[in-house]
Amino acid sequence: MVKIDSVSPLESAKFIKPIRINYTQNNTKKTWEAVLSHNSVSTLIYHTQKQAFILVKQLRITVLNANKTEGYTYELCAGIIDKKISDLQIAKEEILEECGYDIPLQNIQKITSYYTSVGISGAKQTLYFAQCDESMRVNDGGGLEDEEIEVIYIPLQEAKSFMFDESYQKTPGLIMAFYWFFDNTKLTQTL
Repeated sequence: MVKIDSVSPLESAKFIKPIRINYTQNNTKKTWEAVLSHNSVSTLIYHTQKQAFILVKQLRITVLNANKTEGYTYELCAGIIDKKISDLQIAKEEILEECGYDIPLQNIQKITSYYTSVGISGAKQTLYFAQCDESMRVNDGGGLEDEEIEVIYIPLQEAKSFMFDESYQKTPGLIMAFYWFFDNTKLTQTL
């Protein structure tokens, strides 16, 4: 059980920076409150032997704060870009850290990039796709010590209904990745 103890103004931040943007639009002076944040990567992972997508389920305290009842979300494996290595290498590291699979770089393909949280931060996320099997599993995943990440397998046959089942809190990037998969891979021709 997770409960929010308090909410307070942020005095100093480790990963984000609240800012005020002053700008002129159509000769009118305006302001906007925003947050500077890291760009990120996410990966849609398909397990070929299990015929299932590998997702992560983790606590998002902002979701709990917003809806007051449930804070766990189903997401693509993802991570912020906060190292001086390629985005692709960060995606590979996140797959290993969160899901426990060591997928070779050449097996991870870029799908596209898009902007997230456009009303508040406008950070860019790059979406990748990778396939794996049990020979690539090296640990149980679960993230770092201070993270609470559960590895979830969504069978291919259930993925379309999962996309629209509102009882599962999920991100739009996950839904978009599923759409991409169903529209661009031959693995779905039997569905």
